Amino acid sequence: MASSHTVLMRLVASAYSIAQKAGTIVRCVIAEGDLGIVQKTSATDLQTKADRLVQMSICSSLARKFPKLTIIGEEDLPPGEVDQELIEDGQWEEILKQPCPSQYSAIKEEDLVVWVDPLDGTKEYTEGLLDNVTVLIGIAYEGKAIAGIINQPYYNYQSNEKQKLREQRKEAKAGPDAVLGRTIWGVLGLGAFGFQLKEAPAGKHIITTTRSHSNKLVTDCVSAMNPDNVLRVGGAGNKIIQLIEGKASAYVFASPGCKKWDTCAPEVILHAVGGKLTDIHGNALQYNKEVKHMNSAGVLAALRNYEYYASRVPESVKNALTP
Repeated sequence: MASSHTVLMRLVASAYSIAQKAGTIVRCVIAEGDLGIVQKTSATDLQTKADRLVQMSICSSLARKFPKLTIIGEEDLPPGEVDQELIEDGQWEEILKQPCPSQYSAIKEEDLVVWVDPLDGTKEYTEGLLDNVTVLIGIAYEGKAIAGIINQPYYNYQSNEKQKLREQRKEAKAGPDAVLGRTIWGVLGLGAFGFQLKEAPAGKHIITTTRSHSNKLVTDCVSAMNPDNVLRVGGAGNKIIQLIEGKASAYVFASPGCKKWDTCAPEVILHAVGGKLTDIHGNALQYNKEVKHMNSAGVLAALRNYEYYASRVPESVKNALTP
């Protein structure tokens, strides 16, 4: 019976299924061909039909099953009826087989805040850089990010395209590469699942940073890290995945462009495997429902050797970014 499981694990199990549905919606919007792009505050701040539909799907699905949750989504959408086709009421049973960390076993619904980014990497989505895109559902308790779900709708996208070409040439039958999309999840004190943890090459400083929101502060801070390589990509979720899969050593974003819904879920995944994510000053990010949405002092994250990167942030950058 579901009632024998803790609120947190039921919520994570439901959010997993909801995130998978979200990934399907993201792919469907592209397949239909009309992205429905709206410019919000600037040419780099966009909203698509997928952002709108996914947020409606996630928020409505969660609210039906967990009516006392506080749910904060990125998109400012008018209230209204949500199409039943957008509702996901399933839950991933594998998660319910996992033990809830004891410190979270007595949490009530009303104690939790859920931060939702329906489409992280929207600009990249509109430009066809589909492997940058993620769907983020972060769960916070007492201001701390404690559980997170990241769906990558286009994980295996490149392999999938190659697979199609091979099939067209009748060189191979459909194999595991043909599976499109994946969902990563984690709970502090339990672990993170759905990917293979890998560390960046030892002694290398590979920095991942913003692709479309750069400025002098960002470039000054990245340069101060003495990088061997700089990867400019979209999406906070995507950047944290680069850290946990060994493609980058640190995520550096010395600018106030990132929001709580960008970092809540990815932070959990990183922290669950021993990494660290803070603002540029080294302060933990806060996720209580009253907090301002902007991460005004930027983001600094690493899977290993966080202190090295923190020690290299220039004072001029710190002085320019107020927590």
